[in-house]
Amino acid sequence: MKQIVIRYLKPYCPRMGVGFLIKFWGTIMDLCIPYILAYIIDSVIPKQQKSLVLLWGFFMIFCSVLAVTFNIIANRMASKVASDATELIRHDLFSNIMYLSNRQTDFFTKPSLISRMTTDTYNLHQMIGRVQRLGVRAPILLIGGICVTFTLDPAMACVLVAVLPLLGIITVYVSRKSIPMYIVLQEASDRFVRMVREDIAGIRVIKALSKTDYETEKFRAINKEVVERERKSGMVMAIIDPAMNILLNLGLVCVIFVGALRVNGGNCEVGKILAFTTYFTIILNAMLSISKMFTILSKAIASGNRIWQVLETKEDMQVLEMKEDQQTSKAKEDIQTPEEIVFEHVSFSYLKQKDADIRDLSFRIKRGETLGIIGEIGSGKSTIINLMMRMYDADQGRILISGRDVRTYKPEELKSRFGVVFQNDTIFEDTIAGNVTLGRELDETQVQEALLYARAREFVEDRTDREEEALNIKGANLSGGQKQRVLIARALAAKPRILILDDSSSALDYKTDAALRKGIREHFAGTTLVIVAQRISSILNADHILVMEDGKAIGYGTHEELLRSCAVYREIGKSQMGEEVTAGV
Repeated sequence: MKQIVIRYLKPYCPRMGVGFLIKFWGTIMDLCIPYILAYIIDSVIPKQQKSLVLLWGFFMIFCSVLAVTFNIIANRMASKVASDATELIRHDLFSNIMYLSNRQTDFFTKPSLISRMTTDTYNLHQMIGRVQRLGVRAPILLIGGICVTFTLDPAMACVLVAVLPLLGIITVYVSRKSIPMYIVLQEASDRFVRMVREDIAGIRVIKALSKTDYETEKFRAINKEVVERERKSGMVMAIIDPAMNILLNLGLVCVIFVGALRVNGGNCEVGKILAFTTYFTIILNAMLSISKMFTILSKAIASGNRIWQVLETKEDMQVLEMKEDQQTSKAKEDIQTPEEIVFEHVSFSYLKQKDADIRDLSFRIKRGETLGIIGEIGSGKSTIINLMMRMYDADQGRILISGRDVRTYKPEELKSRFGVVFQNDTIFEDTIAGNVTLGRELDETQVQEALLYARAREFVEDRTDREEEALNIKGANLSGGQKQRVLIARALAAKPRILILDDSSSALDYKTDAALRKGIREHFAGTTLVIVAQRISSILNADHILVMEDGKAIGYGTHEELLRSCAVYREIGKSQMGEEVTAGV
């Protein structure tokens, strides 16, 4: 939290200083009004001079106008600082999230990152604004009110001051208890966001399987947990207000009692008693404002620590420096290195456990060749793609792209070589053309060619506004096959050196799938193609086929070679294409 204040509020110190100064004088004007009233009652009215009463009355009005004006100006400045600082925090937080590695994203979890971007930044916004508005006004009213009461009547002021240490002890104790509780509350909110996110994204599946009641019950449980934690933290913070009211009201009773005795004894005047009760009310409100500020600070400290945890996270995938001989060969790599993709004894585990998700994997693919990867769910097919694109770093072994270790590439340089369609990829709320370009500098011709080669033009041209037709979030107004063809067009548009299709034709019929693969071979002959598939027909003509099972390669070769040497591949072929698949083998 301290680091956030230093980094993001330091540039606003001059503006905040002016705001504090304006707020200070506005608060002083507020403190002057009861004092003037006491002076009028005790000193001016006994003189029975109407002009003096009017003069001091106008002076009270003048102080009131200044107090209102200064406070409005200061509050507007505070709101501007709070909104501007929060905007910068959100921007930097979002940028950091975008540059987190997949491993770091897995560590924080996506729902937690969403919560930090929304709820936590809102808590910081509230804190920055309230501290500027109440952080100056409340202490000045408290301290100034006490000082003025001592000038009015030291004896009664001592009665008031005796109550304040008890209030301070309660406030500090409750704040120490509440901060950990708000951290736990935010963690529960993360789980709440995760469940809501999953249920809304999968609402059609839930309805299709008649699991609405089941998911509602799960939601009730997590919602109850969040409410319970909110209730506990709220109950702790709720101690402050009643405790302050009780102590201050008891103090007020004592003050009035002492004041009555002193007036009766001729040691105090009525106007001072009236002013004293007014200052007591001001002090009470100041203490209540301070207690509310402690509630906001407790939330903000918990949220600030969570935000800073992301902001201080550095990239864990550093770019390795190339040796001098590697730098010399870099410019000639297209000629000197026929092998586009090389895996050398690669092992990897998402959770860094003994049982790796990929174990001792080795293969080599030349430029322009096609690699097909097949295997059961969870066998490691998509993990190979993640390692190839350096979404994660391998635990052991080495991965080369165009003769260079992937760790020597800058992220943008490496990613620019790939065109990829991930499993369960995303369609954005944009036009079809916008989804194909995705912010890249691609001209209309490239977009049209990509749609054509992806076999997407046939349905794009049927739409009312053609490729400019707006798509809903996640392409809800497209069929499964149409989504996949738009995604493939996105991957083809920049003419990548390596094209990765991760189970991207599962929603296509066999005819469209065959036409798509034929078009890619004809128009992207120099492109290295990696196809992750569930259907053998999609990788039948691949130069190399990699068969995965439980993170290990159990077969590698052409279709015919695998039918002879790999029992698992042969069984997959029989189940999908019948006994004739093995005929002649």
